Amino acid sequence: MFHLTFALPALYVLARFVSPLPWAPGGKIALAIIVLVASQYHLWSRLSSGSVFSPEFPRALVLMFNWAFGAIVLLAAMQIALDVIALISLLFRGGGAIPGSLRYTAATAAMLLSAVGVYQATRVPPLKDVEIAIPGLPPQFDGYRLLQLTDLHISRLFPREWTQAVVERSNALGVDLIVVTGDLIDGSFGARRSDVEPLRDLRAKDGVWVIPGNHEYFFGYEEWMLHYASLGMQALANDHTVLTRDGGSLVLAGVTDLSAPRSFHPAPDLPAALAGAPSDAPIILLDHQPRNASQASARGVALQLSGHTHGGMIPGLDRLVARANNGFVSGRYQVGGMSLYVNNGTALWPGFALRLGRSSELTRITVRRASPRDGPPAHAPTSLERALAPATAG
Repeated sequence: MFHLTFALPALYVLARFVSPLPWAPGGKIALAIIVLVASQYHLWSRLSSGSVFSPEFPRALVLMFNWAFGAIVLLAAMQIALDVIALISLLFRGGGAIPGSLRYTAATAAMLLSAVGVYQATRVPPLKDVEIAIPGLPPQFDGYRLLQLTDLHISRLFPREWTQAVVERSNALGVDLIVVTGDLIDGSFGARRSDVEPLRDLRAKDGVWVIPGNHEYFFGYEEWMLHYASLGMQALANDHTVLTRDGGSLVLAGVTDLSAPRSFHPAPDLPAALAGAPSDAPIILLDHQPRNASQASARGVALQLSGHTHGGMIPGLDRLVARANNGFVSGRYQVGGMSLYVNNGTALWPGFALRLGRSSELTRITVRRASPRDGPPAHAPTSLERALAPATAG
């Protein structure tokens, strides 16, 4: 069913773009075969590794598949738009033929946009600075800087060399704390052990802290979490730590992923994560998925850091991603008295590596003491996001 779903854009392209081309039958058959092969990228990924989430091909081939699959999806969207315009023209003006030159223009645009999208998705991400005011923040932590990495999806597409470049750029920022909010890998421990090795060199004054994302549970949760610890990253799986500075305290808590129970692992448990935490210290929560932000706000969390959505990747597609995440998809939100930051991701899943208008990011967050004059620290979900969002979180 998964592969049939991803074949639908290709079938539309075959029916509405390839078939009407004024080409010889042999040329159209060859193009149709290329489109069908590219559309089944996720099937070839499953055959290569046993998982659609871990294509074990040479990186150049993974890049090519992402470009071709992205071009098919974009061309299908453009062809639908052309067909709608042609239908309207037929109904109101009596003519609805799509000129051949317009078809070629759409195909060229789709291929170019896909190439740009793959480049933007696979580059070492640019720095993004965010400043967030936290009520009750001890003065000793005013100006405290943390770096959020998330959704690295280290894989054949994001290999050791990419990981090393991310680590070097992260260390050069000289932040106080590094947090990694899940989905570090795509692949088995044996396949990815070398690719994640550069994470051992991440450095921050108050350490490197990690939580699992849903992809950790796809590839051997226990083995990966133990290995993260061996790399010097400290796990917060329904747990917390207390950061101190000259008598001031700040709670850093983390929960497991919402998908954990599907593989018979402990579900996210915020009360357990906060058990024993000092009641007068602000709480920063690490939660891979943003869907349960309202529950965190109700528990008195001051700031939640999440990922998972990849920022929606492409305008339009981000609306569907928002629907699956209670309206939260990218950037800062106000959830009751809590600030939520949804990170676009350091990288993204290699099964659809396109970004257009939704950049990856190395996110340096500076926390400040909130003053009485501070307004809402973020934007609330838009009316459209609320309309698309499920009625309840979870």
